[in-house]
Amino acid sequence: MDIEREKIDFDVLFVGGGPASLAGAIRLMQLAKEKNMALEVALIEKGAEIGSHALSGAILNPIALKELLPNYLEKECPIESIVKEDGFYFLTPQKHYRIPIVPRYMHNKGFFIISLSRFTRWLGDIAEDLGVNIFPGFAGKEVLYAKDQNTIIGVRTGDKGLDKDGRPKSNFEPGIDLLANVTVFGEGARGSLTKDISQKLGLFPNKMPQVFESGIKEVIQLPDNNYFTSSNTNNINTLGYPLGLNIPGGGFIYEIKNNKVAIGFLVGLSYQNPMLDLYDEFIKFKQHPFVADIIKDGKVLEQGARTVSSGGYFTIPRLAVDGGVFVGGCAAMQNTPGLKGVHLSMKSGMLAAEAIINALEKNNFTQETLTVYSELFENSWAGKEIYEARNFSQALSKKGPIKWIHIGAQYITNGRGFVDKMPIHPDSGTLKPAKEGHEDVRSKPEKKTLDGVLFVDKLTGVYLSKTMHREDQPSHIIVHDKGLCVNECFATYKSPCTRFCPGDVYEIEIDPKTSARRLKLNPSNCLHCKTCDIKDPYGNITWTCPEGGEGPGYTIL
Repeated sequence: MDIEREKIDFDVLFVGGGPASLAGAIRLMQLAKEKNMALEVALIEKGAEIGSHALSGAILNPIALKELLPNYLEKECPIESIVKEDGFYFLTPQKHYRIPIVPRYMHNKGFFIISLSRFTRWLGDIAEDLGVNIFPGFAGKEVLYAKDQNTIIGVRTGDKGLDKDGRPKSNFEPGIDLLANVTVFGEGARGSLTKDISQKLGLFPNKMPQVFESGIKEVIQLPDNNYFTSSNTNNINTLGYPLGLNIPGGGFIYEIKNNKVAIGFLVGLSYQNPMLDLYDEFIKFKQHPFVADIIKDGKVLEQGARTVSSGGYFTIPRLAVDGGVFVGGCAAMQNTPGLKGVHLSMKSGMLAAEAIINALEKNNFTQETLTVYSELFENSWAGKEIYEARNFSQALSKKGPIKWIHIGAQYITNGRGFVDKMPIHPDSGTLKPAKEGHEDVRSKPEKKTLDGVLFVDKLTGVYLSKTMHREDQPSHIIVHDKGLCVNECFATYKSPCTRFCPGDVYEIEIDPKTSARRLKLNPSNCLHCKTCDIKDPYGNITWTCPEGGEGPGYTIL
């Protein structure tokens, strides 16, 4: 479709409204003021507003915040609570055991408990006050290149008002070409534009594949007489049940103000059992007696899901290309053993801003100039923190006692362990074929407790995420070969997409007369977690952005 598009020029364009982009934009404007530079800076966010797609297990190490905004208290930073004491527990099916020694990288006493959606909205207001042009409801749909096809010159936003077949409706609005000297990609884990750039320019030379965890999180209103919010141990992490010790993952619970609690569960996407249902594991975690006692008589206020890039240092892509840099989750800025990444995302954006200012002063936006960002990162506390955890995910993916031997060795050698640069495999290649009566077919949670108040099903969870998509638009989830899904994938893996998706986007329908199978897509249920794009064993699913302004509407997660 040949469309005349509006073009708008900026000095710097940030793609994504998470903590990396916002901290980067703020730092950029601070530096520009110091150097008396007048800059046109824009930030686009695919959600309806800043914060509507922001979800994290938000224990915030305040180190980057204090560097960026020393007066954060005066500016009324929305801190929910302070970690008073960490609790680290091992769960069996019915019991819990407190682990007496909390690993040093999980020490959170004094750190801030935040709502990431509220925190990013606060950062957005500060960025706007500094002169950043923020455009929520605009999804980056396509990367724009110069004639050399190697230099990034901006991003095209998605068209609005297309029908299911991609034809313009009466309210059609073409996407806009946003052009910039430097484009900063802060899309979060498995960013669709970053993925496209990687396929075109090769962002992972001599790097390991990125690997991920998928998490589901809720905010629960507790009754007034609940003991947890008055407990000294107001931040809890668990391992063991329901995953066991061979599947990476675990749960977290922490206090939020006004007698609320945040609860979540992460599953490493390196798991092998195709029958594992991520949402079922979350419900089983909530039903465990230890957890159920904390949240009893509560009410779920909001639920959401997202993936986290957990591969660490060796999976960090090339951080700069001609005309572009990568920050935050899409650049694997995560301390996996410490279960934190917000402070690292913020710092990556701040360091990128320093490199961009240098490039603007030189009027040179080549990879060679922007690579200053990589050098700054390597020499920063953020680079050192991620480097110390460089082999953790690799060790975590092992089975049996060897896992703990490797992790122990890494703990006492500051991350080196027995094998420095341990190999890791893409999450899409770890599933084993399903067999009838397979011993790995996992038990289901007690359905009788899915009461619609505290223990909610997937579709109720979608409702509680406030997810909205216009039904009459092209599907943003592309299944390249539906025949592969209902034939080979079903025969081999029993259609794992119906279980790894937390929103019931994928259904296999069977004709009662012919027994023929059909894949039914429900893209309006999509939570934008992108698990499908990562875990599909055939690479047959591609996640793209829907119309801008759609998707989840988080306010307190």
